[in-house]
Amino acid sequence: MLYRTFAACIALVGLVGSCGVFAAAPLPTVSAIEVPRYLGSWYEIAKFPNWFQKKCVSNTRAQYSVRSEGSLQVINRCKLASGEIDEAIGAARQIGNANSPKLQVRFAPQWLSMIPAVWGDYWVIDLDDNYQWAAVSEPGREYLWILSRTPRMDPQTYANLLVRLTGLGLDVQKLELTPQD
Repeated sequence: MLYRTFAACIALVGLVGSCGVFAAAPLPTVSAIEVPRYLGSWYEIAKFPNWFQKKCVSNTRAQYSVRSEGSLQVINRCKLASGEIDEAIGAARQIGNANSPKLQVRFAPQWLSMIPAVWGDYWVIDLDDNYQWAAVSEPGREYLWILSRTPRMDPQTYANLLVRLTGLGLDVQKLELTPQD
């Protein structure tokens, strides 16, 4: 699966970030998120190119739900060039208090979950008051996703978001739009 290599990628990001390579100010997040409002479907509007999504050509989405034991399930899907849908099922957990905007995700098997390197940072760095769009990154600013509840985002809202993301030290010129069929 496309996302199975995600764990190795996150391990590398974690190692580089912990070595102090980044001279930028720490990446701020939103003050809080209400997990129940964040649950549901999100469409990827744009992202920084990354190797673990390289085969995705369109219709990238994420579905967040609560598992029976209380943790979060993440299902990522995208359309491949062949027309097939690729799917990766993972888990997410909040870091800190119940309203923390800092989460960690893993797509590695459950039995590896005790290894810190399989968890990747998922920080909500901008969020619509009505939870209609979000921007997600990680401390090293190597990854960025712009997500929306709908397959398309209002152009002015998107432009305003890019200005704020630039102010956070993210190179928005690297963003590539995600096609929606």
